[in-house]
Amino acid sequence: MVSAERLIEDVRQLARDAGQAILRYYGSSDTRQAVAWKDNASPLTMADRDAHTVIADGLVRLTPEIPVLSEEGDIPEYEARRGWTRFWLVDPLDGTKEFTKGIGEFTVNIALIENGAPTAGVIYAPVLDLMYWAQAGAGTWRQDGAAPIERVYSGKRPAMAGRIIVQSRSHPSAELEAYLATIRVEQRIPLGSSLKFCWVADGRADLYPRFGPTMEWDVAAGDCIYRESAPDGERRQTPFTYNKRELRNGSFVLGA
Repeated sequence: MVSAERLIEDVRQLARDAGQAILRYYGSSDTRQAVAWKDNASPLTMADRDAHTVIADGLVRLTPEIPVLSEEGDIPEYEARRGWTRFWLVDPLDGTKEFTKGIGEFTVNIALIENGAPTAGVIYAPVLDLMYWAQAGAGTWRQDGAAPIERVYSGKRPAMAGRIIVQSRSHPSAELEAYLATIRVEQRIPLGSSLKFCWVADGRADLYPRFGPTMEWDVAAGDCIYRESAPDGERRQTPFTYNKRELRNGSFVLGA
């Protein structure tokens, strides 16, 4: 049986491999030509599909006993997956809108869900060559390019201090503006994809509010990365649950 440490190393490499598959399309004339549209009006590209294939095939090789639930794969009906106690949850290309616009804030997201909670998570931004990962009880880690690996921690600013907000670049909302009017805001940072979780996890931002739908695969890896970012062996609390009948999440505010 593969150790937890070796497994997270292998999954990190899968995320890098998927990132390379995505970069073959990024910035080329194929980027826009390859776009199709899903039933929910979100974009789909050949880069999404290629990254899905890299990750799904790799996870099957690594852990053939663990099912894979990917945004770009076949989504089983609830009755077929309700008994899953352990499964991979994957968003092969999170931030497709940024990808198609030539903005490098998109990511590869891979998470392991056990008994309804994420116990491992990897996020890789291929254009930035920036990777975050976490495992239950082992903390949250970051590697920026070829720089040394470092452990990172989410912060907690004094109650009277203004909050640094990280918010969706592509999904503004009236609800967000109404919420921000109720707190003291020092700075607002627009950002794409699951990097918003990472910015809170490493202390660059205090809060990530989201008023609008997300899916479980959008948040799982970032959820793990944030949960494990507390000091002294603690674990941050989040509102997310997994393998619901409906895979959609409600609104949330992440951070403190």
